[in-house]
Amino acid sequence: MHNREKGNVYEQYAVNYLESKGHRILARNYRSRFGEIDIISRQDSYIIFHEVKYRKNNQYGYPAESVTSSKQQKIRKTAELFMYQNRIDLFSRFDIIAIDGNNKITHIENAF
Repeated sequence: MHNREKGNVYEQYAVNYLESKGHRILARNYRSRFGEIDIISRQDSYIIFHEVKYRKNNQYGYPAESVTSSKQQKIRKTAELFMYQNRIDLFSRFDIIAIDGNNKITHIENAF
């Protein structure tokens, strides 16, 4: 399986998890000139921007550790554009959905 195919599988896994927690999915793989956001959802009065990271094992670090400050900045700029274009005036937050080789999900709310 190629990386993009793996990404789609684990993003769908994350979507299923989020929906089971009451999130309404607004967008997937939202792209702008600044970057990409894997999943955008709404829960109550929040719009949430999710970065999904999968690692088969911890040989190269934990999944969440790969969301660098540079990546965070790209996600923030992309989120601002999404909110502006869609005229959204809600609280926002940035979460990481980390998935390990055993398909265990760790949901880090307010990750950055």
